[in-house]
Amino acid sequence: MNVLETEARAKINLCLYVGPRRGDGRHEVVTLMDSLTLCDDLRMQVDPPGLIADEVTCAAVKGPNLAADALRAFREVTGWDGPPVRLEIEKRIPIAGGMGGGSADAAAALRLASEASGLGDRRLLEDIGATLGADVPSQIRGGLVLATGEGSRLRPLHLDLPYSVVVLPLDAELPTADVYAEADRLGLRRETLDLARSLTRMQAALSAATILECLHNDLQDAARSLCPAIDEALEAVIAAGADNALVSGSGPTVLGIFAEAGHAERAARVCESIAADGRFPGPVLARPAGPIAFG
Repeated sequence: MNVLETEARAKINLCLYVGPRRGDGRHEVVTLMDSLTLCDDLRMQVDPPGLIADEVTCAAVKGPNLAADALRAFREVTGWDGPPVRLEIEKRIPIAGGMGGGSADAAAALRLASEASGLGDRRLLEDIGATLGADVPSQIRGGLVLATGEGSRLRPLHLDLPYSVVVLPLDAELPTADVYAEADRLGLRRETLDLARSLTRMQAALSAATILECLHNDLQDAARSLCPAIDEALEAVIAAGADNALVSGSGPTVLGIFAEAGHAERAARVCESIAADGRFPGPVLARPAGPIAFG
């Protein structure tokens, strides 16, 4: 029995601009994503005794799991008819928290299936991932990525952004589709020209190394509308000393961003103070993790 392991790293949207709805129901976006040291752990057993079909186990997730869809899609696209696998997922990324945990798990499952079978390269896995969800392709490799289209047109960026993060999970879940629907209801989406201008401004900020001064999330007000507890968390993070605070993706997880001098030490102190306060249990200190070496 062969055993393979990998990480599924949480992603954050340092910038997220949302445009018109597409014909497939998704939205056009311009977003700058990065991977964090906060991660799920995945372990794949190839041909374990007594297993007759692929199996995905994750105690924290009830019901369908996107990682199981990823394994099924990989077999269908590549034609791999190798022995069944058991995939075990240990969750640390908040569920339905706007940090791409399900997408990261699906991407990690594709990487492990490719390793187990010897089939597929990064581009093929990204193509398979695009059929599973808008965030999956970017998580095949991870790291700092500029994504456009519905999120699957990827431009990896080789920049070392100096920042630390305090991740503040909330006791709530926000399905991504619900947040986008609320953004539509509130009239938050941008027209095509405005979205293009947002991309231009973001690229200029990246070139000038000022992107950490331009953090933004078009879905933040929609997430706040659906989950009012977000407001208190945003205020608490700023009051504790963060340089910036924003909702992570579709939320409700809140991020405290530290990007000025001494960011690592200051983030560690704030994480400790928020944990001691007790209103928001389980804050996590994280930093950029960089891309995963693959393909």
